[in-house]
Amino acid sequence: MAKIQTPQPVRGTQDMFGETEERFAHVVATFERVRRLYGFKGLQLPVIEPTAVFSRSLGEATDVVSKEMYSFEDRGGDSITLRPEFTAGIARAYLTNGWQQYAPMKLSVHGPLFRYERPQKGRYRQFHQIDAEIIGAAEPAADVELLVMADQLLKELGIDDGVTLQLNTLGDTPSRDAWRAALVSYFNDHRDVLSEDSLARLEKNPLRILDSKDPDDRGIAYAAPKIDDFLSAEASDFFAAVTAGLDAAGVAWTRNAALVRGLDYYRHTAFEFVTDRLGAQGTVLGGGRYDGLIENLGGPATPAVGWAAGIERLAMLVEQPVLDKLGPAVILSGQEAASAAVKLVAAIRRESINAELIYKGSVNKLFDKLKAKGYPIILTVAQKENAIFLNLRRLSNDIYSIDLEEKLMQVFRSKLKADDADADDHGIRPNFRIALIDT
Repeated sequence: MAKIQTPQPVRGTQDMFGETEERFAHVVATFERVRRLYGFKGLQLPVIEPTAVFSRSLGEATDVVSKEMYSFEDRGGDSITLRPEFTAGIARAYLTNGWQQYAPMKLSVHGPLFRYERPQKGRYRQFHQIDAEIIGAAEPAADVELLVMADQLLKELGIDDGVTLQLNTLGDTPSRDAWRAALVSYFNDHRDVLSEDSLARLEKNPLRILDSKDPDDRGIAYAAPKIDDFLSAEASDFFAAVTAGLDAAGVAWTRNAALVRGLDYYRHTAFEFVTDRLGAQGTVLGGGRYDGLIENLGGPATPAVGWAAGIERLAMLVEQPVLDKLGPAVILSGQEAASAAVKLVAAIRRESINAELIYKGSVNKLFDKLKAKGYPIILTVAQKENAIFLNLRRLSNDIYSIDLEEKLMQVFRSKLKADDADADDHGIRPNFRIALIDT
């Protein structure tokens, strides 16, 4: 009989457990706490969307749409795509659910995304992001709020050290159009030294040449026309208001004139939080203002700004997360005491104290293992004849362990009551005995 081969995970995916999962969960929990501080409402979106949601928002010529999306035709003949990013799906939901009446809306979401990329450190084909958006707010104050929120998130994660906020303006529509025309003219004059990728971008996405990694492109891009030479007074005032707001909030930033967004619906602010601690994958959080996106999806002209960050990348930067402190380990000594042990553990957990129920094993052998794992208290539950016996061993004299012991005693007194009048003044049945054992 042929040996059955064990299926392997799909390339570019990962199973998270232990410290990896703890770091991941820490990032998500911190994001959830911070977004509530800023009044952002949580959002759940489908993992699949009509392919047109992304082809119309990201553009057919982008690498994401042309090379990286997981798209397929379903049994009804519709083209479906596993979402490669959040913003387009949020914009679709905003339109199809008629949320315009609630504008401005502050929305947040997190979850898995999918792109067919070459897997590398911090980059997967199934990856996860946190995302925050403000839709329906044209004021620079919305940009400031999102940036201050991102800065606080990184600080609360403890990864702000060595992370720099890079900021640029793409101008308003007239400014951007004039700049784009100047760039096309300039790069056309240097076609002979541009890389193949940049030559392709010159026709459809010339701003992306500015952030090319090719050494020859970078030399040409350095001397290219700058957006500042084309900014309208309104666009200049907008950027000045954003930077003034950041200064007032105490958020450090630096100007990066090469920071761009290639798609035409991007306006005004573009930003990235970058670090040198992740090698080539230096961006940990990025975003910008996309006032033209919702119009591209068939809606009215709607201002919007947002950012996203990869959870895996953030998790790589955080220090060892602070884990929940252990509660008592409850050892069941004999199956005849099973009901009492289950009742005891349920009562403990209802008081928001975590407890671990150990179903089998020698009490003496388990004791050393549980002590080594750091359990502050070990409870042994046993039944002898008609009486239930609890042995409580506190293994440490620190404040946490002493307080935990007192909380457990309160649980025993208030929760484990008799169903009749035989309970004593402490609410403990006559056939229920507690022994505090010094160790």
